[in-house]
Amino acid sequence: MRAAEYVRMSTDHQKYSTENQADAIRHYAAARGIEIVRTYADAGKSGLKIEGRDALKQLIEDVQSGNTDYTTVLVYDISRWGRFQDADESAYYEYICKRAGIAVQYCAEQFENDGSPVSTIVKGVKRAMAGEYSRELSTKVFAGQGRLIEKGYRQGGPAGFGLRRTLIDETGTIKGVLGRGEHKSIQTDRVILTPGPDEEIAVVQEVYRAFVHDGRTEREIAVDLNSRGIQTDLGRPWTRGTVHQLLINEKYVGDNVWNRRSFKLKKKRVRNAPDMWIRAPGVFEGIVERDLFDAAHSIIHARSFRLSDAEMLGALQALYDRKGLLSGIIIDECDGMPSSSAYSSRFGSLLRAYGLVGFTPDRDYRYIAINRALRRLHPDILRQVLEGLRDQGSDAWQDLATDRVVVNDEFSLSIVIARCTPTPTGLLRWKLRFDTSLMPDITIVVRMDADNRAPLDFYLFPRLDVASDRVRLAEENGLSLDAYRFDTLDYLFDIAAPISIVEAV
Repeated sequence: MRAAEYVRMSTDHQKYSTENQADAIRHYAAARGIEIVRTYADAGKSGLKIEGRDALKQLIEDVQSGNTDYTTVLVYDISRWGRFQDADESAYYEYICKRAGIAVQYCAEQFENDGSPVSTIVKGVKRAMAGEYSRELSTKVFAGQGRLIEKGYRQGGPAGFGLRRTLIDETGTIKGVLGRGEHKSIQTDRVILTPGPDEEIAVVQEVYRAFVHDGRTEREIAVDLNSRGIQTDLGRPWTRGTVHQLLINEKYVGDNVWNRRSFKLKKKRVRNAPDMWIRAPGVFEGIVERDLFDAAHSIIHARSFRLSDAEMLGALQALYDRKGLLSGIIIDECDGMPSSSAYSSRFGSLLRAYGLVGFTPDRDYRYIAINRALRRLHPDILRQVLEGLRDQGSDAWQDLATDRVVVNDEFSLSIVIARCTPTPTGLLRWKLRFDTSLMPDITIVVRMDADNRAPLDFYLFPRLDVASDRVRLAEENGLSLDAYRFDTLDYLFDIAAPISIVEAV
């Protein structure tokens, strides 16, 4: 009998799991005279849904198309086949195999999958238990994360202007300040927010005083900061929206707030109501007095509170008539308008508010503003690449005709910024388009974070390995793509550095 084996592990921390599964499957096969002729492996893939599990999808596709040279699929146990929240989904994929004459055998289960009433009942219970395990684990993880929030630990995201992410060990001893793109490497370490440089703290406090005491608008404050050459924490000019975010974020008074949005069990991302937020007051060292923060929050809240639904919709209608389209960024950048979050809170969602003024977006028009910001970001990243190469001793210069970077007159680089696009189910995707006419030796792909505000990581694609002018990246892509991924560009700078070789005479 010829068989294929299917193995799956959930996270990269279980790197030996697939080997253990395969070992048990081979013992099972040897005892029954079964020859394993093919392996389907999903490494680091959740079993909650079939999306992202390329090996299982390939198995199902091969079975349906008849592209099989085996009559059995061997799986370690029912949980490795999947922890689907709907037990019928797990049964459906098994039924596809059965319908094509391919039997599915679970090697570590204490029953034979022979279609008998007993095996059918046990399978149903096991499938439900596999899904329930994920639900229970999700609840425990959520509770654990909530506990960490209450203890004052940061759960991801940039620090923000005037603050810094600081790494501490399990005893609370400070180990250092994390730079942009840096993460902890030891599981027991934690990250907290601490005050940043004095000059940044002074700017934050000045912004609050100008807004509360002087009655200046966010746009006026942004214009003043830009005129003085002060940039945001991401090295960009200030806008009304970035000043607004600085004025409403509770971390500036030392409060840790979490669970504004959730993405449980790989389901759609949702915006949670404020009563579901987990808030721990005063766990960080605040850099703004609480009375000053409360005053700023009251002013912002009063803008929409004193407006009726009709008045808010009237302002939105006027903005739509003037701009011809709507988006959260367009709303936040408009003086005298309630914020996009105010519209979302008042009417349930921005899309519902759009519908009430007759605007039905056929796509998310935020991409216009995002693309504009990314175009402004490109020269900054180019400059950082040039400076990083030169700091390591390389001779790097920009070819203005092709926009490529030439390094040591030996090889060329090109920079591509990949915008992050969430799918309707909340997954994150990045679409890359290579300019094959340039044909650089290495293409640096800057993958942006979920908000398209800062680089998330970098991919270094050699010219020889660029097989197509279009590539689509997910959050996890397997070794074939993620082998080119780096958290920073330090590796590139190091390998590009010239080395002096002493000549023997």
